[in-house]
Amino acid sequence: MTQQVTQAPTLAAGHGPSLWRSRTFLLLWGGQTVSELGTRIANVAVPLLAADTLHATVFEISLLTVLAWLPYLLISLPAGVVADRVDQRRLMIACDLGRAALMLSLPVAALVGTLTLPFLYAVVGVGGVLTVLFTVAYKSLLPRLVPGDLLVDGNAKLTISQDAAELVGPTVSGALIGLVGAARTFLTNGFAFLVSALTLILIREAPAHRERAPRVSLRVELTDGLGFIRRQPILVSILACTTWSNFFVMASGSIEVTFLVRELHATPVQVGLVFSVSAVGGLVVGVLAARLSAWLGSARVIWVAMTVPGPFYLLLPLARPGWGLLLYGLGLAAFSANAVLFNVGAMSYRQRITPAPILGRVNAAFLWICFGVIPLGALAGGTLGTALGLRDALWVCVLGTWAACLFVVCSPLRRMRDIPSVSS
Repeated sequence: MTQQVTQAPTLAAGHGPSLWRSRTFLLLWGGQTVSELGTRIANVAVPLLAADTLHATVFEISLLTVLAWLPYLLISLPAGVVADRVDQRRLMIACDLGRAALMLSLPVAALVGTLTLPFLYAVVGVGGVLTVLFTVAYKSLLPRLVPGDLLVDGNAKLTISQDAAELVGPTVSGALIGLVGAARTFLTNGFAFLVSALTLILIREAPAHRERAPRVSLRVELTDGLGFIRRQPILVSILACTTWSNFFVMASGSIEVTFLVRELHATPVQVGLVFSVSAVGGLVVGVLAARLSAWLGSARVIWVAMTVPGPFYLLLPLARPGWGLLLYGLGLAAFSANAVLFNVGAMSYRQRITPAPILGRVNAAFLWICFGVIPLGALAGGTLGTALGLRDALWVCVLGTWAACLFVVCSPLRRMRDIPSVSS
């Protein structure tokens, strides 16, 4: 099951056992921290802009989630081919600049009176396309910047940034929306993408050595990643687990802001605080991820992370107005802890066993399937919320989310302690 992988990690002068000594990684980490903060601000601002300013219905709001994630279903596989053919860092810079322009167009449209729901749909949809290209390149670039034995640490540090942004971003978003309105809040998001682009420009990595591969048809290139995954039983189990979980997580995610506002009567500031509380679980686990992986085992931690926090998900539909809002935040915190630990372990496993020349296509295949179901999950959430009511729909979603653990509990991972060593 082990694969021969040639990696050429690019560290700053002073290459050592710690990522704190890598100028290249620190630039990437810093840029992504700011970018994640802007993204978390937008995650609250977009549905609130639709609900409060544009007076959208529950189903129309859920369509925003569909449009944001639909590009993963439509273009992930071609994005993997592109990421394996071009300079990944330059591709990421172009995507950041494009996303900055899109975010900045929203306050401009509001200023001139042309901000409409279709315009918001267009911005979210095109932004989703750029995010797919960025994400595939990003996940493929990291193993070139970080030695194999520090991948868990690198993935953990980047995940800490995501959860720190989740901790601060929603509160900042709620405050900004209260002060300047939802549309002007996107000025912050646009600035964040510009900072991310600048840090990527400042990275000085050695040129990647790409061997000229024999010419093959586009169909073969598009399916290379899928073929590799099919031959790896553990990757199949991880992919099934992630896909099932994403479907139900996004089903609940597409209605959660509406649930908080219309069922729990939360203000924009309270909505931000709920999401900030939720980030604490992921932030704490992110800081401890490398230690937890070493203690539990880098393979065992994958299925443990999916199983243990499950009972806390039941707090989401049990939440009530007032202080009961904290129950929702605690339930989200449990999922955040699960997601951080699982994603760090699963991503490190994939990066370690995948040959470098096809890593972009393998990452793209994962995104195509496990992110491709997200728009379907968002549609399901909107449909369930309309048909059953928001609270009953959440019960279906949280039970479905917890059930995802069965795919990895009943896989060969349960008999393994650590990720197999990979020759470099």
